[in-house]
Amino acid sequence: QVHLEESGGGLVQAGGSLRLSCAASGRDFRNYSMAWFRQAPGKEREFVAGISWSDYTDYADSARGRFTISRDNAKNTVYLQMNSLKPEDTAEYYCAVDLTFYIGVVVYEAGYDYWGQGTQVTVAS
Repeated sequence: QVHLEESGGGLVQAGGSLRLSCAASGRDFRNYSMAWFRQAPGKEREFVAGISWSDYTDYADSARGRFTISRDNAKNTVYLQMNSLKPEDTAEYYCAVDLTFYIGVVVYEAGYDYWGQGTQVTVAS
């Protein structure tokens, strides 16, 4: 049974930083792409960043240059380091895994097979 659990969310002032973690269990995730999505109130869930099994990374324009996605295969964990946070980054953040052995990173929701429950990030102005 695949299980993803996010942590690290919280309240931070604009300009601050947070590091989100996604601990995966149920299988060895080193062969799969993983990603972070977010959903703000009243908006659709959107792609933030993804990392393939070969460590190829992709970012949404809103995240590029401020966020960094990484993975520790020994710990089955994916991280999202978020710097220079803005109020518009406020959202529920979700991690997801793509079990298709795709070599790249899928940027749409339907490309992912399992999701975590989310962790809330609130950026105060």
